[in-house]
Amino acid sequence: MSTTTATLQATIDELVGDGILSAQLRLHDRGDVWVGTAGVARLGEPEGPPADGRFRIGSATKTFAATVVLGLVAEGRFGLDDSVAACLPGFGLDPRITVRMLLQHTSGVFNFTGEYFEDGTVVPGIPVLGREWVEARFRSYTPEELARFALNKPARFEPGADWSYSNTNYVLARLLVEKVTGRSLAEETHRLILGPLGLTGTFLPGEDTGVPGPHAHAYYRYEEDGVEKTVDVTRQNPSWISTGGDMISTTEDLHTFVSALMGGRLLPAPLLDEMRTPHPKAGYGLGLFVLRDGALLNHNGGLSGYATLMYSTPDGDTTLTGSITFVDDAAMSQAAAFQKFVERILDEVFSR
Repeated sequence: MSTTTATLQATIDELVGDGILSAQLRLHDRGDVWVGTAGVARLGEPEGPPADGRFRIGSATKTFAATVVLGLVAEGRFGLDDSVAACLPGFGLDPRITVRMLLQHTSGVFNFTGEYFEDGTVVPGIPVLGREWVEARFRSYTPEELARFALNKPARFEPGADWSYSNTNYVLARLLVEKVTGRSLAEETHRLILGPLGLTGTFLPGEDTGVPGPHAHAYYRYEEDGVEKTVDVTRQNPSWISTGGDMISTTEDLHTFVSALMGGRLLPAPLLDEMRTPHPKAGYGLGLFVLRDGALLNHNGGLSGYATLMYSTPDGDTTLTGSITFVDDAAMSQAAAFQKFVERILDEVFSR
C-alpha cells in the first residue's frame, strides 16, 4: 500500500487550508492499515487533529439506523413491506408507505430540513442554514415534533412513485423502532450493533451538545450587518437533525461497522442483499449508496462543518473512512473542493 498511502497523505495535505481545517483518513486493505491526518484541530491554533478523534458523522447515521431496522425485520418484529401506519399509528401516515420506502427514500414524505426541486423551487423546513441555524443550534426538537412538522406539509409524490432523499424517512424509522420495541433507538443500536462489535467510540448523543474525548472543531460563517462572523459550532444540540444525522463516531469504529456489515456479521444474507439492491434513480439501497455496479458501497455524511467518508467493498475487506472539518456557510462553498477530493481518493483506492 506504500504508493497508495503516500498519495493519500499528499491528497489530504493539499486539501486542508482555505476553509478546510482538518482531515482524518483511515484505509484498511485486506489486513493492512494506514491512518493519516492533516491540518489543525482548531481554527488559528497549530495543533493537528487527533488520528482517531470523535466527530459528528452526519448522514452516515442512516446506515446504522437502517441496520437496526433490518435487524428487527430479521427478528420478525415487522416486515420490510409492512405498512408503517399499522405499526406507528397517530401520525396520519399514508397507509401505503412501507418500511422499505422509509429506508430507500421512496415514501414521498416532506423533508423536514427543506425540499429542493429540480426547477429551483425551495420549500423551507426548520432552520438549517446561515445565521438562523447558528442562533438556533441549541434548540431541542423531539423526533415526534420533526415528524409532525414534515407530515403537515404536502407529500412530494405518491408513496413508491419516485425517489427523493428525505431526512424525515429516518426520523419515522426511529419512531417505528421505538414504538415496536418499547426501547430507545440508542438502546437498540447498542444491542444490535455497538455492543456486538465493541464500538466504544460511537453513540447517539440525544440532546447532549458536546463531542467528548479528543476531536477536531467545526465552524460556521455568516454575515451580520455587513460583517462576517465565524462561529465554533462543534457544540450543538443534534436533536435538530435526529436520525437524519445525529451520531458521533470515529474512523476506526466506522471501519469496524461497515466491514462487519458488508462481511455478513450483522444481517442475514437475504436482508443484506435487500440493503444492497439500488433504486434505479439514485443508486440508493436501504441506507446505502450502491456504486460501480455494486463493486463499492458507501454512505457519506455532512453536518454543519463536518464531512464524513464511509466506503467499503462488498466483502468488507477494503474500507475507507474519514472525517473532514471545515468552515461551513449557507452557500456550501467547500462542497466543490470536497467532491474533487473524494473523486481523487476513490480513484486511488478503489480503481486499482
